[in-house]
Amino acid sequence: MHENEVAREVVDSAIQIHRELGPGLLESVYDMVMAHELSRRGLKVQQQVPISIVYGSKTFPAAFRADLIVESIVLVEIKSVETLARVHYKQVVTYIRLADLRLGLLINFGAELVKDGIFRVVNKFDDGR
Repeated sequence: MHENEVAREVVDSAIQIHRELGPGLLESVYDMVMAHELSRRGLKVQQQVPISIVYGSKTFPAAFRADLIVESIVLVEIKSVETLARVHYKQVVTYIRLADLRLGLLINFGAELVKDGIFRVVNKFDDGR
């Protein structure tokens, strides 16, 4: 599966979950439900994936944790806040760079309409054009 195909499934799942559960739940709830829905759709989902960082010659294992990594190619960072801050975008940029992935999705389930709270973040992405 290509990143864009996985992203479509993630976005569709987020919309479905938000319609059913609405905004205002904890991030951990959306994380669990999203992992379940994506798995139900036949996608391989890893939750709370440790991401290491290297500083000088020292590696710090599990310095960060990605909420979800889908099909080993798309990182999904889940938020449930009224308004996203710039740091949330920077967080996804850093995670996909450190995980050597090309696509991340930042999803804010706290948005009134979740489609307004979904953002693509790319790292060395080549869409084949």
